[in-house]
Formats: sequence, structure tokens, C-alpha cells
Amino acid sequence: MPKISDERRAERLEQILEGARRCFAENGYEGATVAKLEREIGLSRGAIFNYFPSKEDLFVELAVRDSSRMSEIWREQGLEAIVREVVELDPAWLSVYLELFRRVRNDDDFRERIESRQKEVAPANRARIEEAQRDGEFRDDLGPREIGIFVNLVLNGLALMRAGGEELPSTDLVLSLLRDAIGPDRARMPARKSA
Repeated sequence: MPKISDERRAERLEQILEGARRCFAENGYEGATVAKLEREIGLSRGAIFNYFPSKEDLFVELAVRDSSRMSEIWREQGLEAIVREVVELDPAWLSVYLELFRRVRNDDDFRERIESRQKEVAPANRARIEEAQRDGEFRDDLGPREIGIFVNLVLNGLALMRAGGEELPSTDLVLSLLRDAIGPDRARMPARKSA
């Protein structure tokens, strides 16, 4: 059997991941059967599982890649970019994350698999917050952990609203409120009275 080039192998890997993302988004994790994955990806199960030993491994890879990509956006482009990214995410794919969160909460082995693949994400995100505090971008009267939890709370809330089809507040309003909450004192706006 001829060996495929590294370039072709990388292309096939991306084909598998893109097709699997569409299949999971359309059918959910449980509904994304191997037959449906084959149809959506356009490859046989042998070809797919040559890259990923199981459907779960494929799902974990997508989740870890998303987490890494979001962390990279946060670190390299900042708060505004990450909020805008979350607001633009595919609602169908976001709803699959509800299944991911359920599995992380209820399945210790699954949680350990996800956490072991994401070891470098949390320290890198914390370093970004610490840098923003040193640079006067974020308030320094709270610890990086508290700021990180709050930003995650806002981002997860936006993602949940988007997945549920709810109307989101304007991105500018979300950013303004976030800056008010975690920005330095001088950045905080006085409260406005409702009309």
C-alpha cells in the first residue's frame, strides 16, 4: 500500500475534523453514528478511525482544538476579539458543548482525558490576565483567578444564549460592561439611569 505524504495526511485530518464537526453539530454526540460520520466526512470508517481510534477521540480532539483556538485568540488579540468570536460561533456546534459539559461533569475518565490535553491552556490564560493587570488594562485589586472566572462566566453565558437561539445583547454593550467590571478604576463608567 503506498504511503501518503505528510501534506495529504494533514489535509485528510482536516477533512475528517471538519466533517465530524458538521455531523456532531447536526446530530449531537449520541446521534452522530459512525454511518453518519462516514457520509458527512466522505471517507470510510477505516480511513476515519485510522486517524482517531474512536468517535469519542474525534470529539475530544475537536473540543481541545476549540479550547486552544479560543485561548490563542484571548492571549494574542484580547478581550474584544474573544467576545466577538463567541458571538459568531455556530449555534448548532455550541449546543454540542452542552453534551461535553455533561460528560465532563459525570464521567471522571472523560474529564481526565480533556484536562490532560489542555494542561497548558489555563496557565497561558492566567499569564495573559497577569500581563493585562501589569499593563493597567485590567484591575489589580482582584486576583487573576477571579478575573478569569468572571470572563469565563460571561463568555459561557453568551455561548449558552447563542446555542439556545436567544437574542444576544450587542457586542459593544457586552464589552462595555466587561470593561466596567474588570477594567481599571479609571475605565469604569458611572451608572446610567434607565429611561
